[in-house]
Amino acid sequence: MKLKIRYSFLIAIMLLAVDAIAANLPKLDLGTVREEHVMIPMRDGQHLSAYVYFPPGEGKWPAIFEQRYADISSAGSRKASAKWAESGFVIAVVNYRGTHESEGVWRGYRAMQWGELRDGYDVCEWLATQPWCTGKIGTYGGSQAGFAQNYLAVTQPPHLVAQYMTDTGLSLFQEGYRIGGVTRPERFRNMGSVARTLTDNDALFKEWDRHPDYDNYWRDEDCTLHFDKMNVPCFTIGSWYDFMVQGSIASFIGRQYHGGPNSQKQQQLILGPWLHGGYPKSNKIGELTFPENAKFDVYEHMTKWFNHFLKGEDNGVEKEPTVRYYVMGAAGEPGAPGNFWREAQTFPPHEQTSLYLGPDGVLNRTRSSAESSHTSYASDPRQPMSIPGTSFPGAKDARPFERQSEVRTWTTAPLTAPVEWTGEVKAEIFVSSTAKDTDFILRVSDVYPDGRSMLLMDYPLRARYREGFDKEVLLTPDQPTRLGWHIGWTSIIFNGGHRIRVTIASTGYPLYEPNSQTGGPQTVDWMKKTNFAINTIWHDQVHASRIIVPEIDPSR
Repeated sequence: MKLKIRYSFLIAIMLLAVDAIAANLPKLDLGTVREEHVMIPMRDGQHLSAYVYFPPGEGKWPAIFEQRYADISSAGSRKASAKWAESGFVIAVVNYRGTHESEGVWRGYRAMQWGELRDGYDVCEWLATQPWCTGKIGTYGGSQAGFAQNYLAVTQPPHLVAQYMTDTGLSLFQEGYRIGGVTRPERFRNMGSVARTLTDNDALFKEWDRHPDYDNYWRDEDCTLHFDKMNVPCFTIGSWYDFMVQGSIASFIGRQYHGGPNSQKQQQLILGPWLHGGYPKSNKIGELTFPENAKFDVYEHMTKWFNHFLKGEDNGVEKEPTVRYYVMGAAGEPGAPGNFWREAQTFPPHEQTSLYLGPDGVLNRTRSSAESSHTSYASDPRQPMSIPGTSFPGAKDARPFERQSEVRTWTTAPLTAPVEWTGEVKAEIFVSSTAKDTDFILRVSDVYPDGRSMLLMDYPLRARYREGFDKEVLLTPDQPTRLGWHIGWTSIIFNGGHRIRVTIASTGYPLYEPNSQTGGPQTVDWMKKTNFAINTIWHDQVHASRIIVPEIDPSR
């Protein structure tokens, strides 16, 4: 017994010493909220850096935490966390292993999952057992912190009660370093700036290069394989102008219908006309301004959600509509149909029709009657077309890309009546190439009467993965081949007089890394050898290239 008491005393002293470690940060006026920098112990003896914000007064509080690799010590982050703590929660913001002041080796998200290291689980249980905590824990955050929450849910920490995710992901193979099999090194090359040891990121790149296909390495961190282990209520936010809306929708569906008993029928989803990330969700998106009703105050609703689940407050939040989604309309056109909220029991609706690519850049409801018809362009990885930045440029005029020499467009005639799409957009495109492998980027835009081509969605596909991401099947040069892939999700009413446009190209750098087009391994040093190619889109009787769209019957 004496040894047990002595051991407990030593552990307590160690944790106090760890808690006393303070980051050298400028002082901020956080009102009555107390800020502490702590180093939270993990099961392997490493410690993660966290900033913890305590409400005023004495007593025990529930705790809510966020995990991210981004900086948690900025004035904005600290003030936002402190402001939320005033609502009566302890708020903890934790850096991933190996980033900033957190100890250990940076290996992306690998340490937060269900392997030997379970950093999210350990953070959750450490918070729950602190003397100031009621033992009820929630989690929040988006993007990187959304991935972290899905990984955490699979590990089932006993004290996790509820979650709140924004613009989340489930599979890093599909929504991270790769999209549609296309790599995005420019997006992740800068991750070295968050690593405590810069060379860790270089090692991570090499590790990813060794796994170009969806193999067991990627299955080991794919949450879609483990919905049955997710067992808590979660409110999920998805944004129409975000390619990761696929993760938000899939996470809701998986948890709602395939989760554990505390997960099924206890999920809620909201989908709005927003970009990736950000609190609150604004009505000013890219180059568009929607009505005021498009705003969503995340912190206000998140507080209501956790007041119910962590404090037992009977505020009715659990009885709110299962699904709410914003049906977008033309921005800046008074009287245009759309721009309202709709409620539903599930998502998405199951309706679809086709728009066919035709000769002369025409997009229409009928397939081409031509015996042979095609559109070609050059694809040179050393002279790629340009899509600036590393984030999806939604709600912006896409004409600068469309005007580039090796980009092709297909556009409908002006609509004679409004048309609504609500659901998933897919593509079935017949292509050929002089190369053994190449990429195809397909974009969809709402073309306003003044000519602006406002980008709704885009998605690439690396041709070698047309039969599945777990295997590579190279093209037979110059032989027409069918490609089918997901493009995006939306809910929009295209106003009368608008046009709908499909844009196809094979490069869009630096958003997407150009394919070397050799058919060989695609690694970070892909420029050592490249091939020039002529790529062709077929649109005739036999090769009816089309987009499959969720057009809603107006009489429904």
